[in-house]
Amino acid sequence: MDDHDHRSLGNRLELFHQQEEGPGMVFWHPRGFALYHLIEEHIRNHMRAAGYREVRTPQILARKLWERSGHLEKYGDAMFSFEQADGRAWAVKPMSCPCHIQIFNQRLRSFRELPLRYAEFGSCHRDEPSGAMHGLFRARQFTQDDAHVFCTEAQIESEVERFCMLQRRIYAEFGFPEVEVDFSTRPERRAGTDAVWDRAESALEAAARAAGLDPIRQEGEGAFYGPKLDFHLRDRLGRRWQCGTVQLDFVLPERLDAAYRDEVNGKAVPVILHHAVLGSLERFIGILLEHHSGRLPVWLAPEQILVASIGAAQAEAAGAAFAAFEAAGLRAVLDDGPDTLARKIVAAREAAIPIVAIVGAREAANGTVALRRHNGSQQILTIAAAIRQVRTEGFSRE
Repeated sequence: MDDHDHRSLGNRLELFHQQEEGPGMVFWHPRGFALYHLIEEHIRNHMRAAGYREVRTPQILARKLWERSGHLEKYGDAMFSFEQADGRAWAVKPMSCPCHIQIFNQRLRSFRELPLRYAEFGSCHRDEPSGAMHGLFRARQFTQDDAHVFCTEAQIESEVERFCMLQRRIYAEFGFPEVEVDFSTRPERRAGTDAVWDRAESALEAAARAAGLDPIRQEGEGAFYGPKLDFHLRDRLGRRWQCGTVQLDFVLPERLDAAYRDEVNGKAVPVILHHAVLGSLERFIGILLEHHSGRLPVWLAPEQILVASIGAAQAEAAGAAFAAFEAAGLRAVLDDGPDTLARKIVAAREAAIPIVAIVGAREAANGTVALRRHNGSQQILTIAAAIRQVRTEGFSRE
């Protein structure tokens, strides 16, 4: 396995592992889950600022819901389902959209409430063939940053535009400034009439143009319920990865009886926009690891700074510096053991910790640290100045 393969990096950096007792599943280790949580929180904060309200929905639902939505017919072979002794049939959710419609349907909404935006880090399960699984890139259990907007047809263009702007900003923060977009049209197996698809494709393509996109048309690649925009990123090796999506859906709201009160107090069916920035968090982490060869920028590094004493006499000062870094909210680790400084620096490099704060006799006496980076550059700073420096780098998204 290539040293730049995310599976090798996951093992070497002690981020995650997979094993045959959980095929297609991920065992997240402390460092890996710290990275997972950082990415989740970053997306969560952006979504909250964009007006999305977070929800949580069940993992297991009656199979009849998936029959009504059409997912069982389309994805039944890839769904984990079972029957109880009393004959009740259940399925583990492969996606969250029917669940969000259930929240919307709990009362009759007013047009004044639209657009209504829900977001969920939804844990999904799909029974992928064993030969198709590939580390974090193709797994049976994964988390989608699912979002759904319930809106009117008149609101489609503005909602698509605002989400596309959000996506591009987030991708740039993760180090992917260039985004390529595909526009996927009606597939052969689909729900809804041709008239509905004509309307949906026309609306989504117009919204994409209004958002400043020039999408590549992909005939027949849409979702079974509507056309979609797929967002592709290119990594440092030039590989193209499909991540986010915007899907326009006139079908599921009607199938699952979604409705709202319109301006004349009649009942109307909302439009649903299915959104995701990253798609699968697991897959995106795999892309990030390979894109950066495991050396994540300071703001994403599970451990941002290693505080290392040169000798036993500096252990107390190193401990104080470590405590100050932690109190400032930095992700710090302490190495005040008997190894040589050279060995401690090598260990930090092997663990892909971007910064080492060295405490020797001079630093201990002066209340300073020597900040050292992977390229060998070094700065002597007071602890307060070092905290400011690392925090600045830790907040940088460039």
